[in-house]
Amino acid sequence: MLLLAPMEGLLDYTLRDVLTRIGGVDRCVSEFIRVSGTLLPERLFRRIVPELDNGGCTPAGVPVRPQLLGSDPECLAENAAALAALNPPGIDLNLGCPAKAVNRHRGGAVLLDEPELVGPIVLAVRRAVPAALPVSAKMRLGYMDESRMVECAQAIRDAGAAELVVHARTKAHGYKPPAYWERIAQIREQVDMPVIANGEIWTTDDARRCRELSGCHALMLGRGQVADPGLGLAIRAMEAGQSTMVPWLRIAPLLPYYCDVVAQKVEPRHQAGRVKQWLNYLRRRHPEAQIAYDTVRTKTDPRVVRRLLDQVPNLAAAA
Repeated sequence: MLLLAPMEGLLDYTLRDVLTRIGGVDRCVSEFIRVSGTLLPERLFRRIVPELDNGGCTPAGVPVRPQLLGSDPECLAENAAALAALNPPGIDLNLGCPAKAVNRHRGGAVLLDEPELVGPIVLAVRRAVPAALPVSAKMRLGYMDESRMVECAQAIRDAGAAELVVHARTKAHGYKPPAYWERIAQIREQVDMPVIANGEIWTTDDARRCRELSGCHALMLGRGQVADPGLGLAIRAMEAGQSTMVPWLRIAPLLPYYCDVVAQKVEPRHQAGRVKQWLNYLRRRHPEAQIAYDTVRTKTDPRVVRRLLDQVPNLAAAA
C-alpha cells in the first residue's frame, strides 16, 4: 500500500488532484484541520477537503482521509463526529506536525511527550465515530528525543486506531536527512497493528532500503512523490521486478491543468507562486522541468504563467 502525505501549503487538494491522476497511490491524507475549543462548521471541512463532495475521493477516484489536529479529546471527538457525518473514508489524527506555531499551542509533535494524553485523544475520536469508520494516526519518533516513542505507539494501539504512520524523525530533526527507518522497526516490534513508514523516500532505492530497515511494506510518500509524480508507479514496478519512469511528456500537460485547479482554490496573488513551487520540486528529477521553471521564474501574473506552461513540451523539444 502506498499513501500520499499532506504537505501544508503545497500538497493540498490541488496537488492531490494532479498526482492521483498519474497513478500509483492507494490513499491520501489531507492537510490538518485545526480543532481548538469549538465545533467547526461543515463548510470548513469541505473547504479543506473538497473531496468530501466527491464521495471522499479525488477526481481520479483515490480515497482521501481527512486529518484532525488538536489536544482536547472532547473537542476532537465532537468534530470527528461532525466530520464522520460527511461520509469520509476514514479520519486521521495528526500527532507529528513539527511547526513551532502548532506545537506552541499544544498540537502536533509536542503531544509525543504526553502518551498519557495521546491515548485519550485517539480513544475519544474512536468512540465518537461509527465503528466501521477507520481511525488512524500519524506520529514522529518523538518531540525532542525518542524516549517515549514506543509508549505513544502503544497508547495509539490500545485506543483502537486501525493503523499508524510513523515519520522516522523527531520534531528536533525537522526534515533534515537522514530518516531513521530502523527506529520504526523498534515500534513495530512492540505494537501489533499495521505500521506505515514515512520520511526521505525519494527513489525506488530509498523505498527498498526503508522497507528493509523498518520492516514495513506500506509506505507514505511526500516530497519524493511531489518531485517525481511517477514514484509510486516506479515502486510498484520494482515490486514486480521491473523498472519504469513516468516520462516528462506525460507530466507536462498536467502543468496547465494544475494552474487551472490552483486558480479555483488559491488567491490570485499566490497562484503563480504555488505553481512555481511544484516546478521547483519537479526539476530535482526532470531536467525538462528546469526549462519550464526558468521560463516562468520571474512571472507573477498567473495568466502569463498558465500561457507559458501550455508551451512547455515545445520548449523542452527546442532545447
